[in-house]
Amino acid sequence: MPIRRIAFCAAAMIIAATNFADARPDTRKMTCVQTQALIQSRHAVVLTTGANTYERYVRQFGNECDAPYVPMVDYVPASDGRCMVYRCEEPAPMVPD
Repeated sequence: MPIRRIAFCAAAMIIAATNFADARPDTRKMTCVQTQALIQSRHAVVLTTGANTYERYVRQFGNECDAPYVPMVDYVPASDGRCMVYRCEEPAPMVPD
């Protein structure tokens, strides 16, 4: 009986770990319109953009960025080409050096 329980627990942990690995949407598997719609619907979302890269993207207008950060244009790969999105960045100073 204990062997069955151990096997069941091990199988449950493997299934849970596999599901967590796919939890972050991949921009390369979505069209640009789908990527932008996902960001708009969730206001902010962490997206996979490459084999080992990910980033948090936000709506253009909203309060998803903490001060002094603001939404700045960025481009991510999509299944239909490059896609324009926004991510929080600190703006460059307007005063020349």
